[in-house]
Parts: sequence; structure tokens; C-alpha cells
Amino acid sequence: MKKIFAARRSMPMAANGMVVSSQPLATQAGLEILKRGGNAIDATVAMAAVLNVAEPMSTGIGGDAFILLYLAKGKELKALNASGRAPYAATLDYFRERKIAKIPDTGMLPVTVPGALHGWAEVVEQYGTRSLKELFQPAIQYAEEGFPVCEKTAHEWAKSKAKLSAHQNSAADYLINRQAPRPGEIFRQKKLAASLRKIAEHGKELFYGGELAEEIVRFSQENGGLLTLKDFQDHSSTWVEPIHTSYRGYEVYEMPPNTQGMTVLQMLNMLERFDPAALGYNSAAYAHALIEIKKLAFEDRDRCLADPEFAPAPLEKLLSKAYAAERVKQIDPNRAGEYRPGLGPVHGDTQYFCAVDKEGNAVSFINSLFEAFGCGLVGGETGIMLQNRGKLFSLDPAHPNCVAPHKRSAHTIMPAMVFKDNRPFMVFGVTGAHMQPQGQVQVLANIIDFGMTIQEAMEAARVNHLEGSEVALEEGIGAGVRRELRQKGHKVLKEANFGGAQGILIHPEYGTLMGGSDPRKDGCAMGF
Repeated sequence: MKKIFAARRSMPMAANGMVVSSQPLATQAGLEILKRGGNAIDATVAMAAVLNVAEPMSTGIGGDAFILLYLAKGKELKALNASGRAPYAATLDYFRERKIAKIPDTGMLPVTVPGALHGWAEVVEQYGTRSLKELFQPAIQYAEEGFPVCEKTAHEWAKSKAKLSAHQNSAADYLINRQAPRPGEIFRQKKLAASLRKIAEHGKELFYGGELAEEIVRFSQENGGLLTLKDFQDHSSTWVEPIHTSYRGYEVYEMPPNTQGMTVLQMLNMLERFDPAALGYNSAAYAHALIEIKKLAFEDRDRCLADPEFAPAPLEKLLSKAYAAERVKQIDPNRAGEYRPGLGPVHGDTQYFCAVDKEGNAVSFINSLFEAFGCGLVGGETGIMLQNRGKLFSLDPAHPNCVAPHKRSAHTIMPAMVFKDNRPFMVFGVTGAHMQPQGQVQVLANIIDFGMTIQEAMEAARVNHLEGSEVALEEGIGAGVRRELRQKGHKVLKEANFGGAQGILIHPEYGTLMGGSDPRKDGCAMGF
């Protein structure tokens, strides 16, 4: 196939193990674990901890995680839902009585129980070979001694200056003299280091019922929050069954609800009804098809996505090829459309990183505070930034995602894994909230339909449908395409979040590990 796009950086390749993340310090920490004999599970947890320190606006133990694990010895694929639940006090009546029409972005009301740490500990206890104490050491060192803030990270950090300045704890812990750290400036997190050290010594119980939980609850109650110690004590992670679909001979696996992984599978089922190669790489016809497919899939997502323990989504129908064939009939190739959900009423800022080890174990791992610096508040004296994932709950009693006690909210974060001929082919993910499904589909099409390498697929210009008729096109998509899309009724914008991708492709013939890391982020892939 003729090369249609050339990457700006080459792919790192390795035979014995590879790790990829959005921060070089995290990638290095994961690599060191592999080189010392740890497995892919150990490596990703070490990376998760360092990312908590080096990219605190995006991720950490104050947020949630979802993890896909391939265990080579038994050829098993496991999926762990490590997302937290709403406080028991988060009833619909609570919000109605206070005339709150929408759960706010900031403050303690959107804070759900952080599930990430429980998930980290669970995968290490079940399938790791190292202790949390060992895996946390690089993160503790960087938090105590400081680390130089990367360029793109500093840029994102600066956007949250006002948010962090609004509360004394947040400003003291995450600003320097009321300013965001500049590129290259050394940043230290003494309180977070102390919390990580306590967890390393005493385990996750300290966070889910011990002194760290007590301090977060104290802070929550003093600042209008709903968290209680029981909310932490009753938290648990959940092993779930991955969902999947086929796409041109490849099997794509995602997390089930409460994540939006089903949306990727729906989009792929619909895209399979087209011929992207014939439409042309990033042509107006191809971009239009992607946008319309996304609209259709998101209509179903927004209607159905919720905690399956409260309101199971009809996945058998949503993920069927027949349903996809019916949905795409609504697409007019010459006109932007508006669509209604196909099912009718149904009853019932993030970082991605991954690793593959010498045994063939593979981990696809995503961790998030949701929006930049989550709710904008640190949990008292813990140094732990808290997520605002509860913002995604609906306050419509008829919606399956309506807030309820001890319920998980709908989630945007979603790790992925791809198989070919019953063997792992790729672990990857794309950050960026609603960009995540769109980004995953475009990366996959770039590899499968357009013959790109994993690095090329991640660097290539992207399309991001925002809402209504608004769509953003990244630089690299030409003026002619923009003009044609406007003629079809799309409102074309330039500014948007186009996500950040990381991944490892396993060469189907040689078994070589090939890393891809998105230049939109500060990260890198490393192997040995």
C-alpha cells in the first residue's frame, strides 16, 4: 500500500518488554520494573503512581481507573472496573430540595469515592509480582524531591490557575507563589509524598477506612460534600466481562458500561459498512462518514450509558451488525444530519498508559480525574486531588444515569485491546473525554484501512465532532476538505481537544514490540 502519511518520529522497538505513557518519568519507572523482572501489571501500577505526581491535573489516586489485562499463560483477558460510586447521601431528593438543577463542576458535590487506588492494589494482589511498597518508590521520590515539569504539562497546568487559586489547600499544594509551574521548573508535593508513603507501608486500607479516608471525609463535610467513612469502607472494584466486536478481521475489546467502550464498537460496526480506503484518507467524504457515525453512536450512548447494576444497557442489540446496518441507512452522504436514539426509552483531563512484558502479558490502563484537576479541591491535608466524575450523573429521574446512592456514574474513560488470529495485536487508548471513542476509531482505521504504523496512526490529523453541527478539524486537513464539509452543512472549527494516544503494537510475524506515543503529549515509548 502506498504510504499516505509519514510520522515525525520513528517507532521504538524491543523484544523483551515495552512501556508507554504521557510522561517520560513514568515510562522510565515502568521500564525499570520490567528490567528488574516485574511483569506488565507491576510496570503499569508503577507508571500510574508516577503519573499521579508528574501529571496531577489528569490522573491520580483521587480519581478512577479501568484496566484490561491479557494473561499470556492462560490466554485470558480480564477487565477490572475500578471506578467509584456516589456517596450514600447523594439522593435525587437531596438535589431537588436544594433546587440544584445540574451537578456542579467544582466543589465537593461532584466528588464520588475515588476508585483508582483500589484497582491498582487489586491487580497487583491478583496478578502482579511486586508489592505496592516497591512500585510506589519512584513516585514517592519524585513527589518528595521534586521533578521538572514537562512543556505540554505546564501549558495545561496554567489553564487551571484560577481553579486552583479558588481554594487555599489547592493553591498551596499545586501552585508556586500562586502561579502554575513553568516548563522545567522543579515541583514538589510533600503532602502527596507523605500519603503515598503511608499507603506503600500500610496498603489500600489506609485510604478506604483509615486515616486518609478520615481526613478526606472531614474535609468533605466541612466544605459541603456528602462523603462519609462508610462510603469509603463499602467501596470495591469489580471484575467484569469485556465487550467486543470484529472489524475487518480484527477483534476489538473494550470495557462494558459504565464506560463508553460500547460507543467505539458501535462506530466500528457502522464504519465497516463503508470503505474508508475508497473514500480517501481524511477526505471530506471520509470525515463526513466519521462525523455522522459518531452522532448516531453518541445518541445511543447518551440515552443508555449508566451503571449496569442499576440500569443495564441492551448491549446485544447495540453491538449487533444488523443494528449497525439499520443505523447507517439514516446517513445522507451529502448532508449533515440530526438523529434520534434508535432504541427509544430504556428502562432498567485523563491519562492512558500500557505495557507488554517478555512473557506476553499485556496491560491497557486508563486513569482519570475527569476534568483538569478534578473538582478543584485537595482532600484536606492529604495532598490528593479529588475527581469530579459525579458531574456526569443526570438529575432526570427517567434517565438510567440518574444519581442514586452508591451508584457509579457514566464514564468517558476506556482502555482498548485488539486481537488478530486469537493473539494480542495492540494495546492502546486515546485520552480526551468525548474525543476518546472518535480517536480510537480513527487510530484503528489508520492502521487497518490505511496501512499506517502505530506511530503514524497516532500522529495523523484528527476529526472531532463536538455537538450539533460543530466539528473541529486538526491542522493537516486541507482547506478543500473544510470547504466541502461546510457545503454539507457542518460548522467547521479549528480549536478543540484532539486527545492523546499511546499504544504498543505486537508484530504478528516477528513478535517485536513497536511503541507509539502521541506528540500531542509529553510522553514516549521505551523498551528493552
